[in-house]
Amino acid sequence: MSTAQNVSAKKQQELQVQYQNYKGTLQQISQKIGDIEQEAEEHKLVLDTLGPLSRDRKCFRMINGVLVERTVQDVIPALKTNAEGLKKVLEDLVKQYKLKQDELDKWKKRNNVQVVQSA
Repeated sequence: MSTAQNVSAKKQQELQVQYQNYKGTLQQISQKIGDIEQEAEEHKLVLDTLGPLSRDRKCFRMINGVLVERTVQDVIPALKTNAEGLKKVLEDLVKQYKLKQDELDKWKKRNNVQVVQSA
């Protein structure tokens, strides 16, 4: 009887560790999604601000920690390219999150795991 309890306790610990790994991964992906969304919103705000300005107006852009003087005409294409790249990364991260969530759901079903939320 004691051996069966030890095996059961060990199995429960393993399942708990696996569950925590899944949740940790999902949390990391979620954090990345939030960061990318914020950065994309900043790009949109800057593009909206620069849009109505004269194309030869001076503006400044931070490149690798260095503030560089450019014109609106030079900056807008780079910002649009970056914004499109961020959108693509965001789409990929959302897909990755959904796949990982589906994987967790299948794992819970396969191992008959029920999550109990503590109060």
